[in-house]
Formats: sequence, C-alpha cells, structure tokens
Amino acid sequence: MGRNLQNGGRLRPVDLARGHGLSTQAVRNYEEAGILPAAGRTPHGYRTYTPLHAGALRAFLALVPGHGHQTAASIMRAVNEGAVDEAFRLIDESHAQLLDDRRTLQAVESALRDLEPATAPGPGAASGPGARSGPGGTFIGPLAQKLGIRPATLRTWERAGLVHPRRDPLTGYRVYDEADVRDARLAHQLRRGGYLLEQIAPLIIQVRAAGGLEPLEAALHEWHGRLSARGRAMLAGAAGLEAYLHERRPAGGNTGLPGKVRRGCS
Repeated sequence: MGRNLQNGGRLRPVDLARGHGLSTQAVRNYEEAGILPAAGRTPHGYRTYTPLHAGALRAFLALVPGHGHQTAASIMRAVNEGAVDEAFRLIDESHAQLLDDRRTLQAVESALRDLEPATAPGPGAASGPGARSGPGGTFIGPLAQKLGIRPATLRTWERAGLVHPRRDPLTGYRVYDEADVRDARLAHQLRRGGYLLEQIAPLIIQVRAAGGLEPLEAALHEWHGRLSARGRAMLAGAAGLEAYLHERRPAGGNTGLPGKVRRGCS
C-alpha cells in the first residue's frame, strides 16, 4: 500500500486540500487514518498524491453527510484495504438505521394519533401533575418492562417533568395512570428519535394541554426533513464511492473479487 495505486500526475497535499476548503494537515490526517491510500514519497521525503487520492477524498467527503464521519472513515478504510464487501456491509447498516429511524417516526406519529381527546383538560379542570384520567394504574417495574427501559430511566423522566406518577398512599410506590403511560410512551419514542429530555418536556406539556397532534406538527415536519436529507445524502455518497471504486479498478479488472484477491490486485 506504500505505492501509488494508479499512474497519474503528481499532486501536493495543498492541491487536494484547496479544492475542498481543508487544511493540508487534514489531508495528511486522512491518509494516516486510512481514508486515503498511502501517498508516494519524493527522494526528499515529501508526500505526493495522484488523481486516485483526489477521488478517495471526494468519495469520503460525499459519504460523510449521510453516514457520519466515523462510518464514512470505516467504509473508506475497507475499500482501500481491498475489503469491498465489508464496505458494502457498513453501508447496509447505515441504510438499516435510517429505515429504523423512519419506523420510529411512524411510531411517534401513531402514538400521537392514538391520543384520546378526553386527555385535554376541560374548562376549570385540573391540569397539573395531580390531574388523573381515571382510577387504577401500573407500577414502575411493569411499565419499564413494557417500554423496554430501566426503572431508573422513568425516574429520570419524572425529574425532567416528562411523567407525573402519583404515590400510592399505603405503600408510597409510584403509580402511573393512563395519561402517564401515554406520556412515557411518547417520551420513549421521541428519545429514540434523537430528541433531548429538555426538548421533549415542553412538547409533552403542550400535548397534555391540547390532547392532539398539533403541538408536534412542526417538530415532526422537521424530523421528516432530516430523514429525507439523510436518504438523499446517502445517494450522493453512493455515487461518490462508485466513482472511486471505478477509479481503483485495474484495467480489464473489477472490484467484485474476494477480499484477499483484491488486495493482491491493488
């Protein structure tokens, strides 16, 4: 890997950096991290790059918006080591995560659609932490198990104002009524969607007061936009990576060979 992988004009680190608003040190760091193939050296020890290195840099920068810096770096390292199948696996994982995030958003929207209008306080009705939607309830353990979280997480949510369980007068145990369960489920879905507790608390307060989807419409619209932007960025990243794979392909060869054979070809 110490030699240039294809013939071409010599490029300096500044030549690669200048076109992308990077520092020359960033280019060197990318090479040392395996994101770029190893550079050639002049007799005086200066790094020399080729158009292939420029293609690797373009591919990496195209991958970052959709996959994140860490995954994009891992994809490029795998490609440069000849392990193209591993690169494809990492890409598949990113797409699977995006699909899971879309399903999470759908679950949040479904949870909001299931809110009963009766949860909205009527004129003169109590709307604070003591307001309850009906008798009965569930304890912290069963609710945590139902949501797939730890009881400590529910206690953290309570301190953040996301849920307001009452206390059983005899045992002192927390009791979560239907409204609390709804709020906990909504908080859980929003947390899965990447929202912070301080962002969730005011949304839940609005949902309690309005009893419907309207308070979250702007947030949900933004969430949809972020997912769509990631999906489109992944398409752009795929195009950049495909161009780089084409540049790496030896004359008359292909990039679909098993990893060990590919390393021998590079």
